[in-house]
Amino acid sequence: MPALDDLLAFNRQTEALGQVMGRLGWDQETMMPPGAADQRGEEMAALEGVLHARRTDPRVGEWLANATPRNEAETAQLREITRSHTRAVKVPAALAEELARVTSLSQGIWARARAADDVAAFLPTLKQVVDLRREEAAAIADGGDLYDALLQDYEPGTSAADISALFDRMRPRLVALRDRLAGAEQPAPLDGQFAADAQLALSAEIAGTFGYSFDNGRIDLAVHPFSSGSGTDVRITTRVDEGEPLGCLYSTIHEVGHATYEQSIAPEFRLSALGQGVSMGVHESQSRIYENQLARSAPFTRFLHGRMEAHFGALSAGPEDFARVINRVETGFIRTEADEVHYNLHVMLRFDLERQLFGGALEVEDLEEAWNARFASDFGMKVDKPSNGVLQDVHWSVGLFGYFPTYALGNVYAGCLNKALRRDVPDLDAQLEAGDPSAALEWLRENLQRHGGLRTPRATIMHATGGEISEAPLLDYLDAKYGALFGV
Repeated sequence: MPALDDLLAFNRQTEALGQVMGRLGWDQETMMPPGAADQRGEEMAALEGVLHARRTDPRVGEWLANATPRNEAETAQLREITRSHTRAVKVPAALAEELARVTSLSQGIWARARAADDVAAFLPTLKQVVDLRREEAAAIADGGDLYDALLQDYEPGTSAADISALFDRMRPRLVALRDRLAGAEQPAPLDGQFAADAQLALSAEIAGTFGYSFDNGRIDLAVHPFSSGSGTDVRITTRVDEGEPLGCLYSTIHEVGHATYEQSIAPEFRLSALGQGVSMGVHESQSRIYENQLARSAPFTRFLHGRMEAHFGALSAGPEDFARVINRVETGFIRTEADEVHYNLHVMLRFDLERQLFGGALEVEDLEEAWNARFASDFGMKVDKPSNGVLQDVHWSVGLFGYFPTYALGNVYAGCLNKALRRDVPDLDAQLEAGDPSAALEWLRENLQRHGGLRTPRATIMHATGGEISEAPLLDYLDAKYGALFGV
């Protein structure tokens, strides 16, 4: 099968170069000197030019036309390579390179504007990014919906209409739960100062508990935590606040969920079209089930309390109340710090603003006002500064429009996975209380993670759970968890 073999060999090199570009992005966020931003933008544009040329190479189309798969994995590879090639040939090379250059520069401009709470300093660059992404979406959409075209980069097979209908079903129960909890007494947050080195030591320890391989990974600091890479080189970042240690710890666990997904993909899929997580929604299901259903569960928090006292000394909360402290419900500005009750409401706000931006109902210069009005309506609070509002997330600076709804999809998927996991591992709570999530991790590896991109996103979740996808398991889990913790 020369056509198939030539195609797969060529694609392996393309995937390897894509990993190199990802490493440049990781370096930019963690170690790159600030004066290197302009040059890094040129480097990213140059490498994107090489990748775009490979993805649009006429030989790829010829090989695809003549390739006959021999097994399930090769069939799946052809599906994914076809999807990538079909998209790439619609986007002019100059546009792909300019997007890479501008988004590389934009990230640094956003970080400085966020630190200074200066929206005006960022808006011209954001307008560039939005205009370029609109142009790209128009090329891909072939006359269809621009936002739907962007969604395919992150969750193939879904649409804005699908997501909107899902959110419409979720919102009433989330709001009802939030309203019930509004009258419940909440515990005080942890009191004290928590040294950065001790936080990082504990985070590394718990990362290992949740299966993160330091032979194939590392932990660094970044403004916005993220995971990068696949296969044998997967890196995560976290952030530290010496007055609040749970942010560092749970950001680390969240990113470990992403990273162990990548580290667990079958070795034979590495540097292939199947060698990474199949979608951002499925990826987010892993980070959220690690962070929430496992690490924020009452049994695991009793174990965690002991480990925190070993690193920090006596805590202001005892082990039996610790689950309430970790899961305290509070309306706040920041998505990444939101409790499970509020989190999806933050995502819904961003999804609606993105649709308006790409549907023509909202322009970049009006984005801050629209954000603030929507936040006041949804959360009953007035945004006090841009870093707590429209400037809080890195995603728009790097052009990730269509990414945000996958966070909520990931929560829905995690709800389905958690229900199936607890069906198959009935003594899971006892294991978590002993600080041993290994049975859960093995279940996730075998049923989902090792398969990489073998199946489509929805098929991946349905294969793992043996059932249909629904928001009901997530909402039932939230009602039961917070009802038990706070008596509502």
